[in-house]
Amino acid sequence: MKTAKYTIKQFNEKYPTDDACLDRIFKGRYPEGVYCPKCQRVTKFYHRAGAKDYVCEFCGYSVSPTAGTIFHKSPTPLRYWFHAMFLMSSTRCGISAKQLERELGVTYKTAWRMFKQIRGLMDEKAKPMNGHIEVDETYIGGKRSGESTGRGSGGKTPVVGLAHRDDGQVLTSVVKDVKARTIMPIIWKNVPRGADNTIHTDEFSSYNTVKKLGYSHGVVQHGKGIYARGINHVNTVEGFWSLVKRGINGVYHAVSPKYLQTYLNEYGFRYNHRKSETPMFQLLLNRVFAVAPEVVKPYQLDSQIPLL
Repeated sequence: MKTAKYTIKQFNEKYPTDDACLDRIFKGRYPEGVYCPKCQRVTKFYHRAGAKDYVCEFCGYSVSPTAGTIFHKSPTPLRYWFHAMFLMSSTRCGISAKQLERELGVTYKTAWRMFKQIRGLMDEKAKPMNGHIEVDETYIGGKRSGESTGRGSGGKTPVVGLAHRDDGQVLTSVVKDVKARTIMPIIWKNVPRGADNTIHTDEFSSYNTVKKLGYSHGVVQHGKGIYARGINHVNTVEGFWSLVKRGINGVYHAVSPKYLQTYLNEYGFRYNHRKSETPMFQLLLNRVFAVAPEVVKPYQLDSQIPLL
């Protein structure tokens, strides 16, 4: 399966103005039309010039396509928002708020707010993982002046990752520590119990209770210099950790533990959808459209909006 390409040229042609962006949001959130509570039926709604709302052709009742979305009440032009979403979904290693500031010509404060809001769309909903699941823990961050180096040294934040080997999906969690009592509930919550599901880990002692939970357990001895033994390895999840650390070190340089989970969500979103036939920019837009419209209507929103 080839990753869908969506170029800046296509973006510029599709979204040249704020009105074009607003129209896309309107059609995405109301794919079956708008139910007017005054007329008590689906009617035609027209964009009101100079405003961000649409009005019923009969009674003048208005709806705002941006209500409840990340664009709501934002003075920043919609095209800037769309461009920021395009940039953040197109990169592989990430883009900083400072880069958004330069690309869009906005203040750093505005760029940071947009950056934070768009990352919120990238939070992946966990789904049960079945089959061969790799589990690994790592530390993200760096040592502070005068503090020791190594595992769990000052400034480092522990995280746990699960990688579904069959479809390449990852799930990450920032944790307070990497003890068994912390890691096991994450596995228990996301991987259905049963011998058909195999948990692959290294020899770290926190994983010693995996079999007691009812899973098959494959172990690779990293301490002995063995990184793969048959089907037993954690190379998939370690490859993801490598991508995240290169991105954070090269693009962001440092990330506060307070916001680390949102950064992991951002990398996880791009990683999980890297082979999608739908452009990642469209996937982000679909998450905007999935916000329930302000007017209840007798239709269910289609999560698979037609491509761009």
